[in-house]
Amino acid sequence: MLAMKDKPWLLLFGLLAALSCLASFGDAAYPYYGTKIGALTRLHHGVSGDVYAVDSRTIFIKKFNYDGEAPAAYFYVGNTARPSNEGAARLRDERGGTASLTRRYRNKDVTLSLPEGKTLRDIKWFSVWCDEFAVNFGDVSIPPNLDFPRPQKISALRGVHGVSSDNIVIVDAQTLLVPNFSYDGEAPDAKFWVGRGQRPTSDGLRIPDENGKENPLRRYERKTIVLTLPEDLTIFDIGHFGVWCEAFTVDFGHVRLPEGLNVPPSLKMLGISPQSKLNCEVLYDDLAFEVRWAVAGESIVVQLVAKLEPNNYMSFGISPNKNISQMIGADAVVAWVDPQTGNGFATDYFLEGKAQCSGGRGACPDTKISEKTNSIRLLNAAMVNGYSIVTYQRSLAATDRLDLPISITGAESVVWAIGPLNDFQEVSFHTFYNKHLHQIEFGRQPKWNCPLPEGARGNSNSSEQEDSAPAAQSSTGGAGYPPAGRHNVEPDEEFYENRAEALHRQPPQRRQETAIITQRRPVPTPKPVNSNGAWDIPAIQCHEPEDGVFYAQMGPTGGKHGYPAITGHVGWGISWYINGLLIPEIHVVRGKTYTFVVEGGNNPDIPAKYHPFYISDDPVGGYEHKREEEKKAVRIYAGVHRSRSGQVTPTGVGRLCNWTPDVEGPPADDYQSFGAYQRTLTLKCDAGEPGVITWKPDRNTPDTVYYHCFTHRYLGWKIHVHDSCDSDAGGLKGAASERHETRLPAKVTAAEPAPVHEDYAGEASVRHETKMASALLRLSRRAY
Repeated sequence: MLAMKDKPWLLLFGLLAALSCLASFGDAAYPYYGTKIGALTRLHHGVSGDVYAVDSRTIFIKKFNYDGEAPAAYFYVGNTARPSNEGAARLRDERGGTASLTRRYRNKDVTLSLPEGKTLRDIKWFSVWCDEFAVNFGDVSIPPNLDFPRPQKISALRGVHGVSSDNIVIVDAQTLLVPNFSYDGEAPDAKFWVGRGQRPTSDGLRIPDENGKENPLRRYERKTIVLTLPEDLTIFDIGHFGVWCEAFTVDFGHVRLPEGLNVPPSLKMLGISPQSKLNCEVLYDDLAFEVRWAVAGESIVVQLVAKLEPNNYMSFGISPNKNISQMIGADAVVAWVDPQTGNGFATDYFLEGKAQCSGGRGACPDTKISEKTNSIRLLNAAMVNGYSIVTYQRSLAATDRLDLPISITGAESVVWAIGPLNDFQEVSFHTFYNKHLHQIEFGRQPKWNCPLPEGARGNSNSSEQEDSAPAAQSSTGGAGYPPAGRHNVEPDEEFYENRAEALHRQPPQRRQETAIITQRRPVPTPKPVNSNGAWDIPAIQCHEPEDGVFYAQMGPTGGKHGYPAITGHVGWGISWYINGLLIPEIHVVRGKTYTFVVEGGNNPDIPAKYHPFYISDDPVGGYEHKREEEKKAVRIYAGVHRSRSGQVTPTGVGRLCNWTPDVEGPPADDYQSFGAYQRTLTLKCDAGEPGVITWKPDRNTPDTVYYHCFTHRYLGWKIHVHDSCDSDAGGLKGAASERHETRLPAKVTAAEPAPVHEDYAGEASVRHETKMASALLRLSRRAY
């Protein structure tokens, strides 16, 4: 299946894909076409083929044959005891046509939709029937207890790094819908991950994100996304889905996929190219104004795309006159995207007149005329590469007196316009509009009559290529634009009743990276970052704290200014925080005893919540997972117990405390100093007790050792060991505090009171440093 990467027409496909092509699973075999109903009886004119239930309203015939010689043959369904055209329903052919079957079919795959309002539960047979001679050419019976395929809801994601979601929906055999997905974006190599078995392992497989990319996952905050399994991989080949840190082999959260799920096949499995399931028409080529749509049950989803000037709108609607495109009395939608915020708008309008709205007269939003009359649901919106893209949903029926119904049985006359918005964000006049009759058949077999972006091509297996969309480059669109927008729909139980609903209500993907972030937390003027882009993290000097007690907790790596810039190594999203500082260099003195209060997690069953603290001469860390020859080269000075047999067990284990970023705030990369960033962090602690280890460096301790995590690499940093605190290398008392600007975080939520830093000005003295350390320790002791 074509990826959703940089293909604008796939934005609508991602919302509405396969609205009439769904199916289920019996055997975990590929290819898979749905639940097999049976083979057509071979009666006349060479009719044959295997018939499958794709979903409640769709039939798929594999290798359909018919000689094309009969004068009036049609596809029929009915609920009588035997096939007949009496009281039966005639189906449109696979092209959406209503003419008789006059051409020859030879091993052709055919997808047919039942008439509106009918499902497979309403019929007893499917037949190729000749009206002129009242002859059944071949039929198949529909079992009354047929369990046709449908999307299936499974468990929700729950894990670390803020990974969560609502219950995941298996939309079809290659498509997963993840509602309200969240992830803090702090890990450097997190990927969507699938594999065999019940739990993720490094033997699994990464799958592309909702944009078709395999880059490390960015931050998500309650975004509903659609993911497609690559190539021929199906849900029947895998046992789990989740978020996995590939570089550090850590499970951030996963769900098991139950066996034997009765879900539809994907479009690709039915041999259908995405664009062949969508409609598109050009409205005004000079501004690349296009309307795309797909009918979904009793509603229709419409996408408007145009290259608009700033503060301009695009509108599209239904004429009150079937024979002319008439503005007065039209039921229209006015849509636009604010280029500054990325917010999209789609407003229901009634065109009482051509003037601006005043007192409910003129071109007015429905709600200015009568309360509770907005019949439009905005699904998503984006401003990408200069194109405004707005997708909305409305009912086919008229839901109030200001609406017009949309017919799917004949052509509708439509109206459209483009023009400026006034100060009230309402239409002022139209600069461009349709001056002649423009009709659209909304219920037609989907056809793409718009230019395709560069690189997009049809992929139909049909021998008749005239139905496929033209493989032409867009004259207006260039390289295309990725999906993006704002979430305006909350999923509910009805959301999952069928695949069309599950897809057409999908909220948008993430807005452009360049979108302006609002309501930022004010921060003081920071000291500039170092030449390598690293924050200036103050070292903990050899005279502080006075009693030698350190608090080791977890926290974010701090983006590009944090762990990677400081150490030159790529972290995996979290790091050690010592006394509230991100991986500070620590200075200690030989012969003095130091205590580390460790709060890195104590659940070995969840690797991301288990970070034993230890000190060694190894700059990498992760001793537990090293090879035996590597372990022999490492000297450990604190944080483990060695049994008589040589077994090494970590002892620096305690409850988990995390310095947690503000989800409403800007990303770490936006802060030019650690002090400004640290003030946005909140310390959150699990219930339980901390771990405690002690360490007394001696003359055999190297000048430089490292604190790290026993189970993961690259979480900590350096400890400098000195003979005396008065030496230059040990850090003189007068040079300690100049770099401190860390102060009390905006908020602290923990199981009990937690240690924090006080605020420091650029010229803080050693006395202030000592006071800070003492105050921090006093607060910390209250927690234990």
